[in-house]
Amino acid sequence: MRAEAIVIDTKRTTKKVAGKKAAKKAAKEQAFLDEFYQYGADVLDSEDYYRCAPYIQHGNVSTLDHQISVSCMCLKLAKLSHAKYDYYSLIRAALLHDFFLYDWHDHDGTRKPLEHGFQHGSTALANAADDFSISPIEANSIRYHMFPLTMPPRYREGMILSIADKICTVKESIAREPYYKDIIRKVKNAH
Repeated sequence: MRAEAIVIDTKRTTKKVAGKKAAKKAAKEQAFLDEFYQYGADVLDSEDYYRCAPYIQHGNVSTLDHQISVSCMCLKLAKLSHAKYDYYSLIRAALLHDFFLYDWHDHDGTRKPLEHGFQHGSTALANAADDFSISPIEANSIRYHMFPLTMPPRYREGMILSIADKICTVKESIAREPYYKDIIRKVKNAH
């Protein structure tokens, strides 16, 4: 009987601990989402931003989903590095780094996908500058996020963006789904 009581108590404790862990995890995720949204609100709240939604980026992941995913990865990497960043410029640059607004895949033989890798940063920057006020850090980060295909970014925000973009691209190309699916869903539902 005593052994059974210990098992029952262990189960109750496990349930309490699991419940606390789940609540703590949910609170941490909400804090991350709030911070992410704080830095990218002006872009995420703009109707113009969602023009990139119809275009596929990698695998079956849309350009919109890719940019949100990369933005979240940038925030995560920047926080892990403990270096000083302009988080506002970092997240805005990441949200707009592939704002080129066309299908870069060669479906009919008219596009040159290799050229896209070298040139789309400049196209994304031009489109972003048409719709949003862009800082020098954001401009440089967007234009040169494809390093080493381009010159290296001048600012550390651009280097984090370049790294985050490659991490997300690998996941999207292999697993055919983005990182941060829950955040992407929440951003789309809020819009």
